[in-house]
Amino acid sequence: MTPPDLVVRARRAWVGGALREADLLVTDGRIAAIGVPTPPDVPVVELADDEVLLPGLVDSHVHVNEPGRTHWEGFASATRAAAAGGVTTLVDMPLNSIPPTTTVAALDAKRAATAGKLSVDVAFWGGAVPGNLGALGPLHAAGVRGFKAFLTPSGVDEFGHLDADQLELALAEVAALRSVLIVHAEDPADLHADGALGGRYADFLASRPAVSERHAIGRVIDAMRRTGARAHVLHLSDAGSLDLVRSAKAEGLPLTVETCPHYLALRAEDVPEAATQFKCCPPIRDAANQDLLWDAVLDGTVDAIVSDHSPSTADLKSGDFGLSWGGIAGLQLGLSVVWTEARRRGVPLERLLPLFTTGPARVAGLAGLGELAVGAPAHLVAFAPDDERVVDVHRLEHRNPVSPYDGATVAGAVRTVWLHGSPVVQGGAVTAPGTGRVLLPEVARA
Repeated sequence: MTPPDLVVRARRAWVGGALREADLLVTDGRIAAIGVPTPPDVPVVELADDEVLLPGLVDSHVHVNEPGRTHWEGFASATRAAAAGGVTTLVDMPLNSIPPTTTVAALDAKRAATAGKLSVDVAFWGGAVPGNLGALGPLHAAGVRGFKAFLTPSGVDEFGHLDADQLELALAEVAALRSVLIVHAEDPADLHADGALGGRYADFLASRPAVSERHAIGRVIDAMRRTGARAHVLHLSDAGSLDLVRSAKAEGLPLTVETCPHYLALRAEDVPEAATQFKCCPPIRDAANQDLLWDAVLDGTVDAIVSDHSPSTADLKSGDFGLSWGGIAGLQLGLSVVWTEARRRGVPLERLLPLFTTGPARVAGLAGLGELAVGAPAHLVAFAPDDERVVDVHRLEHRNPVSPYDGATVAGAVRTVWLHGSPVVQGGAVTAPGTGRVLLPEVARA
């Protein structure tokens, strides 16, 4: 075996689905061995007694917004926030950048925009919109992980939504490509408002009823049966849709589903007046709904917990729930937010870890990520689960200081992060920005 560059020693490491004592030997940015004797003269990093060694987290749902709306976020700030939150791989959504990632030229523009800015590794989703159906093949060949579609207006004019016939065409096309359609599943026929609503959260919640998710998810499942396509339901908020998901999975349909930290930790009853930093679509629902989402997390119905980080500038969070931008900024805080609520519910950390690691990696087809295993990239996180802090939105790495978690006390601190075996976060601070990689094949351009 080639001599290791580094050994990371932990009393508790997430290896093989359990927390156990382990030494990880790292060579050339990969895990070369686990648990073998440490060779002499190799640097050893020993985690503190209160730290757990985790694989780098994978977040398969991040709106970076560059190019075009970089003032909303951007690759430099988004990937710094990801690193600080223990995320070593993120998958960028095809909107709200301009242009959206619906052509190979737009994907090339994305790749060019990353130059020198990445603090973690980045992959990309493509978009399925009315104007590119029947022409998804070149984007697939260029390396996007799959295709995102909206069944209701997306909020930005340049990314159109699919009607029922177009959904069927998109699913048939991704099936032929052996790819996946990831779906924002709300039915526009059930949405009740388009315009000002005022500052009462209850009015916004009523405008996007839970039945809209059920109808849309049912439509996706029906079309999956006809096309044989693989599909993934994004940001599930409605627990009433879970029986549809369970039935589809029991039937053997290749359906996966994610939920988000804000649905697992925030409750409609607690949203203050005009606090539009809590607005997202689909919306945060009530405590009873949240309890059922947790049941789905624990029984395996939910495949992944991802941020759906969709930030904006402060001026777009106007105080009116109808007019404000609908997106939660929380990329840096996802594991801590969910772990805080899990701890309150008596859920052990081990139950959560697959949903932040191998779960989203599988959704995005990123084999080998999210685990501490021989041959895997040495993406490592030293996490202190009992270290509590108060969130100060002005000290986060996000570009804009807008987040519903501002002032919240959360448990769990990311102290050190290694990317390809090299530290990028030390003492909780990003110390090696710009060292991430683009996860796209090197394809010849005509």
